[in-house]
Amino acid sequence: MGYKLYYAEGTASMGVRVLLEEIGAPYELISTTTIRGKPRPSAQLRINPNGWVPVLIWDDGAMYECAAITIFLCDRHQDAKLAPAPNSPLRSLFLQTLVYFSSSIQTAFQQDYHPYRFADKIEDEPGAQRRGQKRLMETLQIIDDQIGENKWILGECFSAADIYLYMLTTWLKPSREHPKLSNFPNVQRIAQQTGVRPSIKLVYG
Repeated sequence: MGYKLYYAEGTASMGVRVLLEEIGAPYELISTTTIRGKPRPSAQLRINPNGWVPVLIWDDGAMYECAAITIFLCDRHQDAKLAPAPNSPLRSLFLQTLVYFSSSIQTAFQQDYHPYRFADKIEDEPGAQRRGQKRLMETLQIIDDQIGENKWILGECFSAADIYLYMLTTWLKPSREHPKLSNFPNVQRIAQQTGVRPSIKLVYG
C-alpha cells in the first residue's frame, strides 16, 4: 500500500511524512513549492486548487488538509496505534485537538507568515501579523493547559496528535515576535519527547 506526497520543506507536509514513517508504509515524495507566485505542478493543483501542501495520493484516491490526512492515515493503518479507535473514550479529544491545531493554531501562523490573506491593503498587513502573533500565545496556552500533567496529549499513549504538535513547534520563530516554546512547558515537554523518535530525526534532522 504505497502513497505519493506532494512535499515542501518547512510545511505541514513534513508532519505527514513523519506519520508515513511511523506507519511504515512505502511512499514517494513529489517536490513542490509554497513560495508565493511560483508555479505548482498541475497535478497538485487538480487535487488542491489552493496550491497548498500536504497533498496525499494513493491507488484510488487523493486528498489534502493535514488534519484530515492525519485522521485518514491513522484509521487506515490502525495497527500503528497512532489514534484512538472510533469507539474509544479518547477519540473525541483526539479529533478535537487535531481540528483545533488546524483551525486555530495554524491560522495564527498564517496570519504572521501570510498576512496578505487577512488584510485588504498592504498597509494593513502588519496589523494582521500582530494579531497572529498574539493568537499564537493564546492558542498555545490553551493546549498547554489542556496537556497539564499528562505524559502525552491523550494521556499515557503517544499518538499522531503529538506528532502534529511537534510540527507546529518547529514553526515558532522568536525573531518574528513569536512566543518562546519555553513559555509553554507542557508543550515543550511533549515536543522534546517526540523529537527523539527516529521518524522525527529522519524528517527534521
